[in-house]
Amino acid sequence: MPRALWLLIIGMAVNSTGSSFLWPLNTIYIHNHLGKSLSMAGVVLMLNSGASVIGNLIGGSFFDKYGGYKSILAGIGISLFAIIGLSFWHGWPEYVIFLTIIGLGTGIIFPAMYAMAGSVWIEGGRKAFNAVYVAQNLGVAIGAALCGIVAEYSMQLIFLANALMYIIFLFIAVFGYRNITVSPVKQKIKPGEPIQVKNKQNLKALLILCSGYLLCWVAYVQWTTTIASYTQEIHISLSKYSLLWTINGALIVLGQPLLSSVLKRWATTLKIQMVTGIIIFIISFVVAGNSSAFPGFLAGMIILTIGEMFIWPAVPTVAFSLSPKGREGFYQGIVNSTATGGRMIGPLLGGIIADLYSMSTLFTVLIALFIVAIITTFIYDRVMVTGTVRRQI
Repeated sequence: MPRALWLLIIGMAVNSTGSSFLWPLNTIYIHNHLGKSLSMAGVVLMLNSGASVIGNLIGGSFFDKYGGYKSILAGIGISLFAIIGLSFWHGWPEYVIFLTIIGLGTGIIFPAMYAMAGSVWIEGGRKAFNAVYVAQNLGVAIGAALCGIVAEYSMQLIFLANALMYIIFLFIAVFGYRNITVSPVKQKIKPGEPIQVKNKQNLKALLILCSGYLLCWVAYVQWTTTIASYTQEIHISLSKYSLLWTINGALIVLGQPLLSSVLKRWATTLKIQMVTGIIIFIISFVVAGNSSAFPGFLAGMIILTIGEMFIWPAVPTVAFSLSPKGREGFYQGIVNSTATGGRMIGPLLGGIIADLYSMSTLFTVLIALFIVAIITTFIYDRVMVTGTVRRQI
């Protein structure tokens, strides 16, 4: 892999480690420490994710216009400002305000990181996106391993640790990304040229795929929201809950050799890879939905992790393959904003269903969403014109 990609991998790992001190505990903190309902916690996380959607689109456009370096610095600056504020003021409603600003900043960072990864190692195809994804989950493993232990000692230290990691990320970006030059070449398209139609078809295909991707995230985010709160109600400790995410990150990092072997032998196309991942997601939620103790949730998390290893890196890979030259950032912005949209809708939807009905009803609804996602994944490329994909993955 190119040196530039290694720098992006290190930055993503540090960024993810800092974030993992906070996001697994958001719902627990809002519900248990600030005394708000699960529905209200869903509203707060919806605001965070809504701001992140805006940030995703801004970050993707910034990448296309100004390059990844300036885009990432802008995102870090906004996030760091809010994280430092949160370290001092984390009551109500300050928590809501700063968490929303953090969503905007982190939203700007991610599409730029993924677009840079694809651009600095085009010949690597899915390997570039998978490397960034693995780095992100390495950070999850490290951060989640520590956050539960730290939180049981002091929530104040959680906010300070998050701020410290973002300061380190800022230094990595300033001194490491300055010389990573990615200058997208805009396509010169004359009116009436066929490429215009092809680009529209590719965008339509991506939007269909992302509709299912959004539903997957609506369900997945329940593990950090309603399921997280439910584990507290059945007396699973914070340290055990955070251990689930440590295992999640560790499996993603350590399972790459086995995953590569499976993909080469069975998941020969990205479509098969994504559909397989969604089916595994369904199995995970069936297991978790029938669990009432830690071992059941542990089994559900292990299965969930296998599923996400199939689908999460595949979607940005498809987006990069569909993007016309000079629009890589915009297409990655769509993917990231879709994922963030799922994280925005999921907590509110899950909180309402859990509050008004039951957790078993929630699990049933989530499985239905996965079935819809399988359908959209099967049909997304039917709108494409043959030969429009410019990069072979």
